[in-house]
Amino acid sequence: MMANLFGMQAAIVSYRLGMADGVSVTAAQWAAALERIGMRVRTVAGDGDPDVRVPGLALDATHPPSPLDLAAALDGLDVVIADNICSLPLNVEAGEALARYLRGRPAVLRHHDLPWERERCAHLVSWPPDDPAWRHVTVNELARRELAARRGIAATTIYHGFSEERRPQDRERTREAIGVDTELLVLQPTRAIPRKNVDVGLGIAEALGATFWLTGPAEDGYGDELARLLARARVPVRRRLPDGVSVAAAYAACDAVVLPSSWEGFGLPLIEAALHRKPIVVNDFPVAAELRAFGFRWFPVDDPGRLGAWLADPDLALLDHNERVAEEHFGLDALAGRLQALLQPLVVRHPDLRAPAPTAVDV
Repeated sequence: MMANLFGMQAAIVSYRLGMADGVSVTAAQWAAALERIGMRVRTVAGDGDPDVRVPGLALDATHPPSPLDLAAALDGLDVVIADNICSLPLNVEAGEALARYLRGRPAVLRHHDLPWERERCAHLVSWPPDDPAWRHVTVNELARRELAARRGIAATTIYHGFSEERRPQDRERTREAIGVDTELLVLQPTRAIPRKNVDVGLGIAEALGATFWLTGPAEDGYGDELARLLARARVPVRRRLPDGVSVAAAYAACDAVVLPSSWEGFGLPLIEAALHRKPIVVNDFPVAAELRAFGFRWFPVDDPGRLGAWLADPDLALLDHNERVAEEHFGLDALAGRLQALLQPLVVRHPDLRAPAPTAVDV
């Protein structure tokens, strides 16, 4: 079965790739898993640090990519993976241009977010697009059921697969880089947008008397509100990742993680915290309940004292347990196996749909 995909070529396409956002991070997971089953992978996006940049795909692009732009980047491939760009219509023209190009070609549409999950996109009832040559993937079961009920589109749930680099040796160096000594450090490794509930994360840090570290940028017009919130903070605050400090180093430096979101399509810190052996406070959003069913043990947002008691007298059995659950169900090998099962019948069934090889990929 492995031989059927060995040497085949795939592209992962999105609005932006090679950055610290969730789509970029999990696109890199898919690239690693695809390479593990013998495929060659190209990343294509309008922004960030992709292998091939097509400006018309960017979130803020004023004109969609032309068919020639897309052909230069994507012709000659065995399968194209549209990673959230045909899911959440943040740039409708870009997504529709890609969907037109992909009609009749083997493609996977991976959905991190869907229109009805965002108030400003809920009116677009024609999204996501569909085609008999495509396969749809959701990152959780809730979205899979909703996609079938709302659009009549069948999908496969494929959870993210993590291959986390643990860097405990970076703890002291990273704490020094952000000006934290021996005090407790609470990490919120998210962007600052309304649904991430930064105020709740900050409140937990205040209850613990800890320094609060928010690593992601302010987006969706949240900058002014974030500035007001942090100006009123009663504990020291750190922002962003300093140059040379990785997300893995941030996990090494912290004492606890908070994910107080009211909604996440998945919630990467749920698994990252387990693999980096850190306790985590989690809000009760729907997908968190789905993932908790695997056996994770988390602290609730409404009782910071429970985390405080654990930090005063850590029970390492909790960290051992969460790490085992994450490695068993959310490792890169598990992801590679799921992708093998998804792609093998898709690319073998449609060998005649592969377009001629491109003469260039710089567009």
